[in-house]
Amino acid sequence: MYPEFEQIIQIFAALLAGAILGLEREYHSKPAGFRTMILICVSSCLFSIVSVSIGSSDRIASNIVTGIGFIGAGVVFKEGATVKGITSAAIIWMSAAIGMSIGLRHYVLSAVVVMLVLIVMVALTKFERIFDDLHQLKTYEIHFTSANYSIEELEKEMKEIHIDFVRNKIGKQNNLVTVEYNIEVSHRGRREIIDNFFISNTHITEFEV
Repeated sequence: MYPEFEQIIQIFAALLAGAILGLEREYHSKPAGFRTMILICVSSCLFSIVSVSIGSSDRIASNIVTGIGFIGAGVVFKEGATVKGITSAAIIWMSAAIGMSIGLRHYVLSAVVVMLVLIVMVALTKFERIFDDLHQLKTYEIHFTSANYSIEELEKEMKEIHIDFVRNKIGKQNNLVTVEYNIEVSHRGRREIIDNFFISNTHITEFEV
């Protein structure tokens, strides 16, 4: 059985849609990049075309959604107190949805969704950065020796220069004390003040952000 001309057009349309989404991910050096998005979009489109031809579109579509969930989970990882890769996982999900939509001949809908995704990923990123500058929460890990310094003294000094913090955990090995704080950094200048405080504090041996 030879493929129909429209089916070939659908595959190339899915390739183009996946390439557009993949270029944005590749440009920002994200885990799921150019090739990944193309393969997901094209494969979802192909599955949809085959499902229509055998009259089982609903069952295969549900399996595509389940399978994409496993792929999306592979790009989500925890780094410190934050979880990264959720946006990449969402784009993988969206790429599969667009591929399925093309395979089911919803061309205009697919094109509109691709444009909306690009607007969200490109334009709204700038607004997100503005909001991040207004309110940021950074995790600081402070190291000092307990011989002539204490957590109470450290926190008293932090309060004196109006550092808003929440203590996460405390660790101690021999005389070395490790304290982890969530500290609110409202803007770049404020972060410099906080960093300079930890750098100039002679009791602190090391700190990490």
